[in-house]
Amino acid sequence: MGLEDDPFDWRVTKDGQVLVSRGGRTVTTVRGPAAAKLLGGLERADAGGAQQLLARVTGNYKRGNER
Repeated sequence: MGLEDDPFDWRVTKDGQVLVSRGGRTVTTVRGPAAAKLLGGLERADAGGAQQLLARVTGNYKRGNER
């Protein structure tokens, strides 16, 4: 399963937190300056780039050393 098959979803709360979810479950919550930086990146990114940003925030991405 890749990001195309099971993409991340995100939403912003009233107090500026970014809730990142996948498969209907919240994976992580980003707060403060990190949330503002993430939102800036999400605004500039296309759909694939946004998925990569969200994957990096959750720590759920390939690091290049898997076989």
